[in-house]
Amino acid sequence: MKHTENILRIIEERKITSYKLAKETGISESLFSKWRENPSSKIRSEILVLIADYLDCSVDYLLGRTENPEINKQPKE
Repeated sequence: MKHTENILRIIEERKITSYKLAKETGISESLFSKWRENPSSKIRSEILVLIADYLDCSVDYLLGRTENPEINKQPKE
């Protein structure tokens, strides 16, 4: 599965509209339309981080590299 398809699936599963995600992250809503039209579109790393932070999951999860949405947080010293 392409990473854009994976992101669209995740936000759909969580019942988050692209409008809400765009508004709360500052990402252009037209970007989501672009992904729907062309799922092979590339995503800048900054956008991936914004989406992962908003969804409270790892970038690897968004990319489909892991089934685990948990972020591997390092313990604070």
